[in-house]
Amino acid sequence: MDAKLRTASGLSAAWDGEPFKRVRSGEGITILPGRRLAMHLMAQPDVASMMLNDPLLAEQGILSRILPTAPESTSGHRPWHESSVESELAMKRYGARLLDILELPLPLLTDRQGTLVPRALPLSAEARHLWIGFYDHVERRVASGGELEPVRGLANKLPEHAARLAAVLTLVRDIHAAEIACPEMQAGIELAQHYAAEGLRLFGASRIRGELRLAKQLLDWLRSHWNVSAVSLPDIYQRGPSVIRDKAKASRIVTILEDHGYLARIECGAEIEGKWRREAWRLTFER
Repeated sequence: MDAKLRTASGLSAAWDGEPFKRVRSGEGITILPGRRLAMHLMAQPDVASMMLNDPLLAEQGILSRILPTAPESTSGHRPWHESSVESELAMKRYGARLLDILELPLPLLTDRQGTLVPRALPLSAEARHLWIGFYDHVERRVASGGELEPVRGLANKLPEHAARLAAVLTLVRDIHAAEIACPEMQAGIELAQHYAAEGLRLFGASRIRGELRLAKQLLDWLRSHWNVSAVSLPDIYQRGPSVIRDKAKASRIVTILEDHGYLARIECGAEIEGKWRREAWRLTFER
């Protein structure tokens, strides 16, 4: 867990533009200022679900810095067709444009090897007006009960994401551009909204899949470790699987097992191991 937290914290700091820092025994401390981080991470659905459902990563903030997307599979809907001349020409133009950009010299400090000093790329007055409107739009929707509340961490960074995306689009169009114009800002906002919708879908699905895994762990624990015919919430979050250690989480997991017929609520409560429990459930499965 410590290693996971250190890695996530380091990536977040690099994303924020802080110097890269590395501490190793025997080598001392290495500090590399003026570096930048870009990350394109692909993962299988189950692996991605584990990451998106990780409370440590969510609380640390690395998930709000990731723009998630998972398009539906097109398997079974891909009949052969010849590529069009227009699409091939567009791909060639795009590849040539990127090559031109990559071959340009990097903006570096002359007295510090590898230290970047990128120039500022401000918003035009019209683009700034668009950006402020988007900022206010997001802010209204992250309030309690708002549609973006479930992904508040990501939503809080959406305006920044939109500006970054607009800057990338601007420089692909013209690497020497002096400012971000309206068309690129509008495109950046549309992309940010796409990632917000994906975040709502993927983070929500990951939470559900994560709770289903917890429900399976609780069911296994009840079968192998619980020798009483009824169970209560304190029994679960005080004595059950270590990943379920609070009443709210235990209640959600019990509801899943109840919905699937593994537990049945005892309406009037029950005495369990000498203690009266107002909320109790009868085990309905065979051991």
